[in-house]
Amino acid sequence: MSDFLSAQTRTETDSLGSVEIPASAYWGVHTARAHENFPIARRPISVYPDFIRAFACVKQAAARANLEIGALDEQRATLIDRACEEIKTGMLHDQFVVGVIQGGAGTSTNMNANEVITNRALELAGHAKGDYSFINPNDHTNHSQSTNDTYPTAIKIALAFSLDNLLDELGLLAESFAAKGREFSHIIKVGRTQMQDAVPMTLGQEFNAFAVTLREDIERLRDAVTLLREVNMGATAIGTGINAPKGYKEAVIKHLREITELELVTAGDLVESTSDTGVFVTFSGALKRSALKLSKISNDLRLLSSGPQAGFGEINLPARQAGSSIMPGKVNPVIPEAVTQVAYSVAGADVTVSMAVEAGQLQLNAFEPVIAHSLFQSITWLARACQTLRVNCVDGITANEARLEDMVSRSVTVITALAPVIGYAEAAKLAKEALATNAKVSELVTSRGLLDQAQLDDILQPSKLAGLAPETDVIDVIKDAAVAAPEKVEDGKGPQVTKKPAK
Repeated sequence: MSDFLSAQTRTETDSLGSVEIPASAYWGVHTARAHENFPIARRPISVYPDFIRAFACVKQAAARANLEIGALDEQRATLIDRACEEIKTGMLHDQFVVGVIQGGAGTSTNMNANEVITNRALELAGHAKGDYSFINPNDHTNHSQSTNDTYPTAIKIALAFSLDNLLDELGLLAESFAAKGREFSHIIKVGRTQMQDAVPMTLGQEFNAFAVTLREDIERLRDAVTLLREVNMGATAIGTGINAPKGYKEAVIKHLREITELELVTAGDLVESTSDTGVFVTFSGALKRSALKLSKISNDLRLLSSGPQAGFGEINLPARQAGSSIMPGKVNPVIPEAVTQVAYSVAGADVTVSMAVEAGQLQLNAFEPVIAHSLFQSITWLARACQTLRVNCVDGITANEARLEDMVSRSVTVITALAPVIGYAEAAKLAKEALATNAKVSELVTSRGLLDQAQLDDILQPSKLAGLAPETDVIDVIKDAAVAAPEKVEDGKGPQVTKKPAK
């Protein structure tokens, strides 16, 4: 923003009058007015570089299409093309200064792009910035276009570009969880449902499930991005194609596909496509789904690591920073906490997108700027959240094996595996007694002669309890029990235990 403080200026004029523009600035009068009118977010559109890159792709495709159909001369088209190519590589992004929140359905952003591209093209030709008699932001750089087709097209392309980074980070995070799943594959633990003890599983299964759910989301996001393929270039103002020369619509989509390497298609009905923003609701919903899954995983990590003495204490998260200004030695799960807050932001952004899409009127939706900002921020923050969760948390997680082993050995939940053999009612009684006396279920079963040690060991193999080995043949176990105590078996439902007389 230092250009706004420049002492040397040039004068630019629009339909409202003249404005002094810093001589070094590549933007012009339209951008200056927008910067003055929208000091709201204090965040310029350049915070989303993929958006700037996408706009350069759109303007470059338009220049090439206009040249192909003879609507723009080769000299001007080539200069505009060159300026766009530079912007695509990252040059002049600091010149995109209008705020992310703006009125006008994106006109300020479109004009910011037109002015920067034009002034760089003038510079390449040896002309002074602002010499619009040679190349004009509206007449040449914006030729055959309207904000109402370039802006939504750029949003869709930018979302496709940005999603690549998010998908990469989600994939890396999923692999980190899968690696922990392999590392912890031998560690048996007690599973939980509704925050109560459930049947045994392995810690590896728990972490592998995190990997699987993230990989499912990668596929859902890929499905969502295919909906962004349809664009309305050539629609101009409201979809009727006014001021777009014959052949332009076909030429611009061809060049846009080549430039972006995306399988873009022209919408079948440009009037409908110009007014409809429903695709952004679907895309936002896919982002929200991923965010909420990340939050659920983060909450699980916080629970599993809670303690270190009075909590679950099953795993250890890497210590990243001191956790308290008053309690010495306290370390908090700050990384999962941050990820969950990102999820809340994404969920809130989804509401914003939904409201903005609903608020469109007649032939245009004026609220696409807040849609774009919400989606770009969500993608950016989600990608960064995935990275910090992976690097600063998941990769360094360790298991408290001794604690987990002790919890499993004392858990009454293994009674579930015995219920098909000894009967549900008897199993419930044993579970209640084990909890009351702190006795081990295995000791109660053998002491009562319900099963011998060999049968018990077979049923309670850790691998079988966690579903890692072939399923226990319950029928065979019941038959064995029947041979040992035929008088206790009724209808093949398992031994019916008679209490031994008191000594």
